[in-house]
Order: sequence, then C-alpha cells, then structure tokens
Amino acid sequence: MGTIKRVVFLVDMNAFFMSCEITRNPALAGKPCAVAGDPKRRSGIILSANYEARAHGVKTAMVIHEASKLCPNIQFVPPDHNFYERMSGEVMKLLSNFTPIIEQNSIDEAWLDMTGTERLFGTPMEAAKKIMHDIQSELGLWCSIGIAENKFLAKMASDMKKPMGITELWEDDIPAKLWPLPVKEVYGIGSKNAEKLNRLGIQTIKDLAKYNKNSLVKSLGKYGGEIHLYANGIDTSPVQAHKADEMKSIGRSTTLAENITDIEKAKLIMMELADDITITARKHCKKGRTLQITIKYSDFTVITRQTSIPATSSSSEVYHTACSLLSQNWSTFRSVRLLGLSLSGFDEDSGFDQISLFEDNKVISKKDKHEQIDIALDKIRNKLGPDKISRAALLNKNH
Repeated sequence: MGTIKRVVFLVDMNAFFMSCEITRNPALAGKPCAVAGDPKRRSGIILSANYEARAHGVKTAMVIHEASKLCPNIQFVPPDHNFYERMSGEVMKLLSNFTPIIEQNSIDEAWLDMTGTERLFGTPMEAAKKIMHDIQSELGLWCSIGIAENKFLAKMASDMKKPMGITELWEDDIPAKLWPLPVKEVYGIGSKNAEKLNRLGIQTIKDLAKYNKNSLVKSLGKYGGEIHLYANGIDTSPVQAHKADEMKSIGRSTTLAENITDIEKAKLIMMELADDITITARKHCKKGRTLQITIKYSDFTVITRQTSIPATSSSSEVYHTACSLLSQNWSTFRSVRLLGLSLSGFDEDSGFDQISLFEDNKVISKKDKHEQIDIALDKIRNKLGPDKISRAALLNKNH
C-alpha cells in the first residue's frame, strides 16, 4: 500500500486588520483606507492597507504622511488589537472545523494539515472553496489559500492570487508555476540576498534550483542550503498544532516596507509590537520574565537580544525594555528590514508575584499603577473602541 500524499493548506487572510474594520463599518468598503498608528494626529505607521489603497502604492510600515501623499483621499482607522485578536480567534475556530492540526503562523495566517480529509470535504480544491466560502459568509472576511504537499509550497501558492485566490502548487507544478518567478519571490529571501544571488547569475527560482548546492553553501552558509531545498520544492517540516494553554511565548514581528536606519522609526514600530503582545498576554493571563527583540538586517543576517525582567504584562514596561535593548544594539550603518518582539518565561505563578514585606512601597505602587492603567485601557478599548483613548508615550514618540 502506497503512502498517503500529504496535503497542506496555507490560509492567508487578505488585508486582515482593514478587513476586520470593514466588517463593523461597511461604509469603508471599496474606498482606499488603512489601519494606522494615530490617524487624528496624522502620525504613526500603516499597519494594514486595503487593496484600493495598495493600488496607489501604500504599503505596511509606511509612515502616514507618506501614504497621504501617494493617496490624498485615503481614510485612516485607528488600530484595535483586541478586536483583531478576537477575529483571529474566530478564524482559527472556524478552521478547526476542517482539521485539528493547525499551526498559526501569525495573527492572520495558518497552515492546516488536510491529509486524509478527502472523504469529509472532497478534493483539496473543493475543501479550499468551502473554507473560503465559510470565512466570507460567517465572518465577512476575505482570504487566499495555497494548496501543496508541504508548508513552503503552500505558502508560495497562497501569495500567487490575491485577494480571494486559491492556488494549487504540487511538486509536478513546480517547473511551470514556481521556477519562472524571480528569485526574490522565494519566501525568506530579502532584497539584499536577491542581489547577491543575481550577482551569481541566479535570476529565477529555476536558476536557484539548478545551481550547485555546495557553491551556494560556500557563498551564503547554511542559509544557501535551505533556499536551495526550497527552490526544489523540498520542505519536510511538519504542521505543528499549538494550544493556547501550551503557550510558551507571545511574539510579533513586522517586515518593513522600506529598510530603515532611523532608531526613532524603529521605536515607533516597537510601541505597536509591545501593545500587541501585551494585550494578548493579558487576555491569556500571562506574565513574562524574558523579553527578546529580533533585528533582521537588509543582508538577511539576524540578531536576537534578550533580557530578564520582573514578571509583567505591562505595555509600558515591555516597550521601555524593548527600546533599551534596541538602543544597546542599534547600528546607524546597517539598514533594518524586520523588527520583532517576544515575551516568554511564563510560569504557573507568573500572574501572582509574591511581594516581600520589605519591598519598597513606591516600587509596588508604581508597578500596580502600570497594571491598573493597562486594565483600564483594555476596558475602554473593548467598550468604546480604540480611538477614544491613546497612550501619551505613543503620541510623544511621533513628535
């Protein structure tokens, strides 16, 4: 009896934050609009732009005033991370109707192991159409779906037709669908590495697939071997299901629309990331003792730096610690293409720190004050929406 063919989906929500906003404000549909930092003061960065705005060149991580120049009639909506987390949870809950093996890759995309589900949902294409239909009819959201034999090919397929596209990319399809694409389209290859590959005479994914693997490893190290496997459609990593109560860390990262060297821009992005991960931490009653930043440079080298902190889920504490790590490791001579932030080191007692009888009351009251502020902010955001209140730290950062 032959082995069962693996079937992996990558479900990628289209312009997720903005699509979430349209579900509760349908008047935004069809108009160029974006979720952005602090629209009232016209400062901050673009977190999500709809396709009408993208048609004008508006991109994620672009500064608001740049987006306004490209698209003068763009409408900005303040971010509501609690709402996006809830909608993401609804998406994952819906996907769990199709398979229990779901690996969430980010707030707006997940891999599904659909191997052996044909009797339940029909062919992979039929199953994908049902998933897309259910997400649109039940949640009012759009998605694109990649179908393949492994995670890498499914991810590549999901990017081929947007919005609302379904693409199959089986191993037999690689020469016709994958290989003609420019090498920069490979998931995980940045512009600097694409330039390096171009200098080696590698222009297309086919060129990369056919290039001598040992020579690639010599030029690019271990990374060269990995992208050579990808170009040949090889990825043996399993789809790994995670449960909320098994949460080991809470992390977010953002690939920048343009490489940056300005630490002030980086701190703006860190504020958004800190708010995002601490809202999630508080939602799951988690307090972390380890904070880590990730900096990926334009040449695709990555550094991670972490520090231990008293158990916290405070946005302010996480943000200021992240900025401290950033300042210690920032180089104005190297351009940055991705920033990430994660909180980990959760334990069963992290929500209930013991306070010493001899601990300074001022320290206790300051810590309590941060926690009370976060709780109050969460309640106000949940009840009245995110535009009713804003952090002074975020406003100050933009001036």
